Amino acid sequence: MSRLGPLDLTLTGQYVSLVPLSHTHHDALVAASEAGQMHKLWYTTVPSADGMAAEISRRLSQRDAGTMLPFTQVDASGTPVGMTTFMHIDHDTPRVEIGSTWIGPSAQRGPLNTEAKRLLLAHAFEVWGCLAVDFRTHRLNLQSRHAIERLGAQLDGILRAHMRMSDGTIRDTAVYSVTAPEWPTVRSHLDWLIAKPR
Repeated sequence: MSRLGPLDLTLTGQYVSLVPLSHTHHDALVAASEAGQMHKLWYTTVPSADGMAAEISRRLSQRDAGTMLPFTQVDASGTPVGMTTFMHIDHDTPRVEIGSTWIGPSAQRGPLNTEAKRLLLAHAFEVWGCLAVDFRTHRLNLQSRHAIERLGAQLDGILRAHMRMSDGTIRDTAVYSVTAPEWPTVRSHLDWLIAKPR
């Protein structure tokens, strides 16, 4: 991972801080996941209380292998409310995906998620010099697709029969991206979304 920066990278905004994922966040992340019963949604993967420790370990293992940089999303009060990552890291292009993201209901439909994406995209384009940043989600996860489109990412296409979900169903994956030439416009759009009155 050293080719794209430190493992202890922290990104801080007004509404959210993205801090290195740690097992010390376990209990708060369990509370955030349980609050919305999101682990029961069939079309996405959010760790349950029983699976949270294993999911943290999985992400940290991928961090150590250089293929993921995982964060805990912490709200302005200092409470961990979810997870996100840089993943599928292509060091040579460079290109990354922002994914494996979830946030508890207390932080949804507010500026936190928008600002988190703004911080991640800025780091990818302005520090790492990425040519593009990807977002992927289940074709039928309409809430996630709407959120990605609201950021300004464009649909590249649908990967049919892309992966198997934990319940055995087959996922078609909607693939979106923001490219480096698009970033200045997307950045202005995100800044406007974050600043506008609610």
